[in-house]
Amino acid sequence: MRNRQVHLDFHTSEKIENIGEKFSKAQFQEALKVGHVDSITIFSKCHHGWAYHPSDANEIHPHLSFDLLKAQLEAAHEIGVKAPIYLSAGFDEKYAVRHPEYVQLSEPEQVVDFKDPGYHIVCMNTPYLEYLLNQITEVLERYDGDGIFLDIVGVRHCYCPACRKTMAERGWDVNDEEKVHQLAEEVYANYTRRVRETVDAVKPGHPVFHNTGHITCGRRDMAHMNSHLELESLPTGGWGYDHFPLSAAYARTLGMDYLGMTGKFHGTWGEFGGYKHPNALRYETALSVANGAAVSVGDQLHPSGEMDMATYQSIGEAYREVEALEPWLTKGKYCSEIAILSQEAMKEYYEHPNFNKIGRDFSGNTGATRMLLEGQFTFDVVDHEADLSGYKVLILPDTILLDAYMQKKVRDFVRGGGKVLASGVSGLNCEKTEYCIDFGVKYMGESEYTPDYLRLPENMGGLYAADYIIYAQAQKLALDGGEELVQHIRPYFNRTREHFCSHRHAPSSGETYGAGVVLGKDGIVIPWNIFHEYATCGSLISKVVVHHALNLLLDNQKTVETSLPSRGIVTLADCGEFFRNHLLYVSPMKRGDGVEIVEDILPVHDVKVRIRVGENTIDKVYTAPQKEEIPFVQEGEFVSYHLKKIENHQVVILEKK
Repeated sequence: MRNRQVHLDFHTSEKIENIGEKFSKAQFQEALKVGHVDSITIFSKCHHGWAYHPSDANEIHPHLSFDLLKAQLEAAHEIGVKAPIYLSAGFDEKYAVRHPEYVQLSEPEQVVDFKDPGYHIVCMNTPYLEYLLNQITEVLERYDGDGIFLDIVGVRHCYCPACRKTMAERGWDVNDEEKVHQLAEEVYANYTRRVRETVDAVKPGHPVFHNTGHITCGRRDMAHMNSHLELESLPTGGWGYDHFPLSAAYARTLGMDYLGMTGKFHGTWGEFGGYKHPNALRYETALSVANGAAVSVGDQLHPSGEMDMATYQSIGEAYREVEALEPWLTKGKYCSEIAILSQEAMKEYYEHPNFNKIGRDFSGNTGATRMLLEGQFTFDVVDHEADLSGYKVLILPDTILLDAYMQKKVRDFVRGGGKVLASGVSGLNCEKTEYCIDFGVKYMGESEYTPDYLRLPENMGGLYAADYIIYAQAQKLALDGGEELVQHIRPYFNRTREHFCSHRHAPSSGETYGAGVVLGKDGIVIPWNIFHEYATCGSLISKVVVHHALNLLLDNQKTVETSLPSRGIVTLADCGEFFRNHLLYVSPMKRGDGVEIVEDILPVHDVKVRIRVGENTIDKVYTAPQKEEIPFVQEGEFVSYHLKKIENHQVVILEKK
């Protein structure tokens, strides 16, 4: 896995002439050198359906007069740059227009419509699959690429004639969504299996990645259909800056190589003339390597074939810094003290009527990740298969009901010395009648008041004692031996036509409503969907309560403590002979229609750091790549040092004796 990759899109209409006329080996190579690029994904076939090389399995773009794929491949290899080969799989507009009967239909009554500009997904349960496999075979036999990247694929419900025929032959009702989903799973699994067989018949073990746009938490089977993972996450393209850390926190638990894929675009894929500030790429690439990932930056080649030097100058500013760090970017075990059990993973694990009430709202994952990043806690995102024994705290965000298997898993974790932080209905059995571990409370059902109030005691998190509004749904608890940390206060009434007060909701009545946040023998329970609250409202009180709870469960002995502001990000990895500590700080801004951007990088001065190193004795602490030694103090399991300044990203190495 190379660290400094580019994904070079080239989706080019047949209405444009003189394709590739300005391609120059020298200019192509110069762009890669300026960009400090060591791998570039280049095109065999685009979304329009055209090949960019002579082809018997497909058709070369009608306005391309030479083998562009070969020219790019040879140019890259000549300077030591790897070149995986891209084939559009799900999109093939040329084929879709010629065979509308093979176009995927996502609704039972949908018909194929070509009136609007854009691509159409072709169903893999049709002869199109053989057409695609022949293209893959041809590319593997004729070109010495370094991998295969297949795009726009996934498990998709389909009502095309072929899928309807398959269901009819099996006696399945086309209106039965469960059966439609079962067929979709089978079609995708067959597609990935056939691709693997096709690739191995020519080049056994050759890397293959199927891009679904998202690595689904809880679907390890789907993740392992790939030889590695590419975590698509363009912060300005709708993902935001919280998305990649969440994806990486799950990917690093799977034992696979993975990269973070951002883009050079101000917006998202397909934008010509869109450039983000070079500082944004510096931060995004740093965020990838800090989370154990290689890096890929998305670009788009002009139809002329000429590389955009402004893009590679910008990429080069970021990749020059990544390249300097590579001697220290060895694989390591992330020192994660907390595990967040993914809502998405649990949705994939089982479909229970009570759980289904939550739908596909995984905002609790987002809220929990955001809180832990801002508190500089070290954490992973895990699924139901994960080994929990190495963690100190398990977070069950908002909606995690536990069946018999998960109850045993959580109880075993607690018996091993772990603690649980649960919110909302999390920690209850699937019937929602009782908690599966001892939180020192009894469950009394869903709260009848929304919103309601949380009464904070004096000085928690530096806030004043008051009744704070919480908009998220709460549960009603009764104290049963636990220690109440925060009180649950009801409003005068819910807002109705007959009962309303002021513009939004009734004020606090001052009266308690059952128990609030409670510390029990096995952990802490928070009655509100507090992670959803933080994801959707961003209320400071939510974060203060969760941080207080986590610090209690960790005995105020976090793995990493820093004086960084809340936007600072910290990771720690044990790399055998040394610990690698990444510290990052930027402050994204909202522009336009909610687009998050990074422009200014402001230094943070005099940053204090304290790290738990266990029984290891530290011999030397220094910055990377600068190799400047830092004075440090080791007291038992903890090493303390301070940095005079962090500007965007600093790596600190703690060498062991």
